[in-house]
Amino acid sequence: MGSRWGTPESVVRAASMGLPMALAIIGGMPERFAPYLDLYREASKEYGFESGEIPLSINSHGFIADSAKEAIDEYYPLQTIMMNKIGRERGWAPATQEQLEKQRLLRGSDFVGTPEEIIEKILFQYDLFKHQRFLMYMGNNAIEHKKMMHAIELFGTKVAPVVRKEIAARQTG
Repeated sequence: MGSRWGTPESVVRAASMGLPMALAIIGGMPERFAPYLDLYREASKEYGFESGEIPLSINSHGFIADSAKEAIDEYYPLQTIMMNKIGRERGWAPATQEQLEKQRLLRGSDFVGTPEEIIEKILFQYDLFKHQRFLMYMGNNAIEHKKMMHAIELFGTKVAPVVRKEIAARQTG
């Protein structure tokens, strides 16, 4: 755990007050964030809160389309510009679109692809974190409105029902 992504002290402080925790995974491999959630759950119990009563949220960037190519073509040119702007402000080396596209793989941070790919990735992270909420920030407010509305529709009609059903089955099974 490192200070670039928050601090263990902030995790313990939130747990000590019974506050929900939102973990933003916007780069790198998601499993490296598991110690934060483990610490949060342990500290919650120490302060008299049951971890199941305090929601945990995973928050990431992404975009959904009917094809992976369409999702990549819409999302990554804009994401590359945004990440390089932020990177200049924070002293990061510039990233290429090809480098950022690797984040859409299962063990990367971005949720970019088809509904099936997004489902697989949400469930992969659920197995890591056992979180109750997932938030996806889509498109950095620069994708055409019609395409953004379609992405939201895909999330609500294709992704969310499957994820809810599968998580319920995993919790009872």
